[in-house]
Amino acid sequence: MKSALVTGANKGIGLEVAKLLAQHGFFVYLGSRELASGEAAVQQLQAAGLANLAAVQLDVTNPDSIRAARVTIGEKTPVLDVLVNNAGISGGMSQLALEATLEQFRAVFETNLFGVAGVTQAFVDLLRKSPQPRIVNVSSAMASLTLYADFDNDNFAYRFPVYQASKTALNMYTINLAYALRDTPFKVNAVCPGYTKTDFTGHQGTSTVEEAGQRIVKYALLGPDGPTGKFFSEEYFPAPAMCPW
Repeated sequence: MKSALVTGANKGIGLEVAKLLAQHGFFVYLGSRELASGEAAVQQLQAAGLANLAAVQLDVTNPDSIRAARVTIGEKTPVLDVLVNNAGISGGMSQLALEATLEQFRAVFETNLFGVAGVTQAFVDLLRKSPQPRIVNVSSAMASLTLYADFDNDNFAYRFPVYQASKTALNMYTINLAYALRDTPFKVNAVCPGYTKTDFTGHQGTSTVEEAGQRIVKYALLGPDGPTGKFFSEEYFPAPAMCPW
């Protein structure tokens, strides 16, 4: 049985991704900062008729927690087939470029970039043992330099400089990770789930959790001829188009 780890999987998009992967026959490890929240999510999925699930305490901002999660999962499986780096934070509503605090920047980058790098590096040895390893980094169309450099387009007037900078950095990390793994079976991509109605957005948005989950899982299930090192935002740029960098 294939296995997958989804970070930030106790609710919202992460929980939906875990559900969909379980429906596709994966044993899914639900990473959650609070173990109790992860266990409640597992119980919710089990009540819906799904099996082969386990909660793992995983705070992506805590190196000790990452190492402990790696030990826990490594004791249960010698191979990890899919890693979905979903855990992320927005940094709050007040993010004017000249007023956002350095503490905001550090906190958001700690989760949205450093956490992804830390988890990926910790689990890459298990991923290397998979015949078709897949890494999906959950990003955002708000990370696009091309789109947000268009100052005259009112569609991009709503800005969160701290969050956007962290996701732009994540996209560059994704490119370089894919480059480092270019001569291997890995497929590494960044995916925007869309403006999704979850706690993260105050339940505002144009996409459902189900739609967002499908967009992410699609790239977790790529075949050997699938793309790597790309950034996809299918809500704004319908497949197979990629979002402009």
